Amino acid sequence: MKPHRGRTGAVLAAAMLMLVLTACGQAKLSDRQPNRSSPHHDGGFTIGLLLPSRQATRWQQFDRPLINSRVHKLCRTCTVRYVAGGADAAAQQRQAQSLLSSGIDVLIIGSVDSRAARPAVREAAAAQVPVIAYDQLAEGPISGYVSFSGKQVGKLQGKALLKALGPEAPRRSIVMLNGSPNDPNASDFKNGALSVLRGRVEIPKEYDVLNWNPSIAYTDMAAAISAVGPDRIDGVYAANDGLAFGAVAAMKAANIRPLPPVTGQDADLDAVRRIITGEQYMTVYKPFSREARAAAEMAVALGRGKSVADIATGTVSNSSFQDIPSVVLEPVSLTVADIETVIKDGMYTVDQICTPEFRSACARAGLLE
Repeated sequence: MKPHRGRTGAVLAAAMLMLVLTACGQAKLSDRQPNRSSPHHDGGFTIGLLLPSRQATRWQQFDRPLINSRVHKLCRTCTVRYVAGGADAAAQQRQAQSLLSSGIDVLIIGSVDSRAARPAVREAAAAQVPVIAYDQLAEGPISGYVSFSGKQVGKLQGKALLKALGPEAPRRSIVMLNGSPNDPNASDFKNGALSVLRGRVEIPKEYDVLNWNPSIAYTDMAAAISAVGPDRIDGVYAANDGLAFGAVAAMKAANIRPLPPVTGQDADLDAVRRIITGEQYMTVYKPFSREARAAAEMAVALGRGKSVADIATGTVSNSSFQDIPSVVLEPVSLTVADIETVIKDGMYTVDQICTPEFRSACARAGLLE
């Protein structure tokens, strides 16, 4: 019987060893991925923030600090863990994986490429990390979406351009510099603009500018000038301020004077200055504080295990999921007559806009009274 007892003891010892090793392994896993089965009602948690680094100054200057500030007002013990935005989808995927492996509880992602963001969103879902798509509707199982109405942005741009062209618009020609083809917002901007412009103005050249790159916009605009002729470009639909910058630079290089009306989006500081000097006709101002506020409120609610239904104002769908809680905000058209809007909203100060180089233009715009 002794040999039998010995074998039994060995089996029991092995079983105990396996339990210990399993427990250790589970402890290490929980270190990387905190248990999200019970919500953080009172304690702090970590929100991962991943924004793009495409050519728009808004992400670092406005969205990041606004989100961070609102989160901390709602949850003093919460942490916002930010990773500098990737320049492309592959880099953003690696950064998302880094955030997930660090043990975040919620992820806010402004994706570089909505379709390419799907693997990151799925990995987050597998780790029980809810995802909020910020400014761009990402693919995959997201828990919330916050942005501005893309079609309304395009409509505002199109209406402003028609107004600038005046009653002769049907006999005028414009160049369209649309946003990046890998950004679903870009198609909304474009469709919104075309709903206003189609049939009311000639569009001999149109380009989709990859990654919203101003350098590519410059090249495309230069090609349009060569193909259409500098004297036949009466306006430029530029989907954002970075593309507007590329278009203006190309027209200056071609000695086009005076510059035709150019649209934009995001109310970048340089764009506001171009509007004051007359190099850009308008931009679309999107009060980022409202967008950041909604995203922060959703993130804190999800981190506490609560519903975002009371925060959402509607629902949207991506290619895989229906009825995603959303907050879709209304943008504002901004011309030289409306520049004070961004000052009153605290986006910029007069001193920030009216540096010595722009003092005379600011005076003409009535900003120095």
